[in-house]
Amino acid sequence: MSKFKTLLFLFFPFLLFSQNEKWPAAKLKQDLSTFKEIREKANSGVYKYRTKKQIDSIYSWAFSELKKPKSLLDFYKIILKITDFEGSVHNNTTLPDDFQNKYTSGKVFFPYPVKLIGDKVIINFKNTEIPVGSQIHKINDIKIEKILSRFYKYYTTDGYNLSGKSIGISASFGRYFELEFGPKEHFLVDYSLPDQTQKQSKNVLAVSNETRKDNFKNRHSLPVDSLHYGKIKNKYTFKICTPHTALLSIPTFAIGMNAEDKEHLVYKKYLDSCFQFLSLHPEIKNLIVDVRSNGGGSDPNDLVAFSYLTQKPYRENTSAFINFQKIPFPQYFVYEETEPKKRSEELSEFEAELKEEYPELKGKIYLQDPKFNRLLQPDKNNFQGQIYLLISPRIASAGSLFASLVTGHTNAIVIGEETMGGYYGHNGHTPVEYELPNTKIKTQFSIVNLEQDAPKKPNQIFGRGVIPDHEVKQTIDDFVQNKDTQFEYTLKLIEQK
Repeated sequence: MSKFKTLLFLFFPFLLFSQNEKWPAAKLKQDLSTFKEIREKANSGVYKYRTKKQIDSIYSWAFSELKKPKSLLDFYKIILKITDFEGSVHNNTTLPDDFQNKYTSGKVFFPYPVKLIGDKVIINFKNTEIPVGSQIHKINDIKIEKILSRFYKYYTTDGYNLSGKSIGISASFGRYFELEFGPKEHFLVDYSLPDQTQKQSKNVLAVSNETRKDNFKNRHSLPVDSLHYGKIKNKYTFKICTPHTALLSIPTFAIGMNAEDKEHLVYKKYLDSCFQFLSLHPEIKNLIVDVRSNGGGSDPNDLVAFSYLTQKPYRENTSAFINFQKIPFPQYFVYEETEPKKRSEELSEFEAELKEEYPELKGKIYLQDPKFNRLLQPDKNNFQGQIYLLISPRIASAGSLFASLVTGHTNAIVIGEETMGGYYGHNGHTPVEYELPNTKIKTQFSIVNLEQDAPKKPNQIFGRGVIPDHEVKQTIDDFVQNKDTQFEYTLKLIEQK
């Protein structure tokens, strides 16, 4: 089945409100009711990690917040708390384009990119005001712990995972600060220098959104970040590190759209040549598989890679289901097409695809046809030696499914940090998007509830990402020197063995 992809089109006239203008409580309650009904009928993952009582409780809280008029931004934050509470990395909720464009104008942003190292927020930009590697303790007299806790809702992860939120915070710290605490002309930063405890303060001026983005592109950690995923041509690489160790890096599975795509076929041929080489060189007993920057992509890129790492038959998932065959609330659905006739055809085509892949109604859900989840076989050139899998909080979607299969079905020693994507399952594959009738806030989620082919393991916890066997985090010293901590640890571990 093709993966249905929606684009952002507005099909209701947008009622313009200024940034701070209050919306009538009745209008907001209407949108919240619509939002709740859409997710209950269309989102098969609503109760994946939360009970009905818990979900009802957060909606009770949300409605209680709407007794008086609120700004669009305040209402947006309420919606964000709900989507974050559900626990899916594929949840995405956005403000109307017009509002967002106006809100990001002016010099109102925190100037420097940061990086989360453990529970510390570190300056990740060379500048003349606050040295790179300095730890932030407060901004405008707000403790950094409070800032982080209020930022969590802006970046969703699977289940109860928190490690993955560091990815969104590191990339969008200035943007989140503006959304959460309002635009500022300057920031009073309490910080301490690397490896020091004495606190200092510095007033720094706000910058434009363009400067904020440019600073992130020129962040201090870029050289190490680029080792995993730099230019598009480096979507996969293979090299010999030592006479007995090889490295396969796959920082994305966005390699063509399907099994017939030319880009996918080139990738498959490349993998085959790599593993043919390994089969002809049995002295290479160790294979490091690095997917630390892999946020996902398209099938079957993940499954093809796994076929070279396992000696046993496997499936993509043990079960998959959706809540509907006919799109609920089509009047709020966001279409790719703009003409009414073409929209109708688009809807019919999408529903036909759903009926083909999920034909069987069982209770209130539609089960996947087994022919779309066949038993797959290991490749004849599968690797016979010791696998070392490098993981990080960035891994999600197809990336976490791959990491889950490798962790659960091979001899891999897993090194790094917990993934944001779930070990046991996730909601994925097919995204849909809706637009709320009054505020025009858009909400996207994936409709397929997947239980991955991941065996139960004592160290793998339901509702969490893939947990490494060796938790290895970058130190501040390694960050300042741009050392690849996890990779160096792995090479030393191999030497010891």
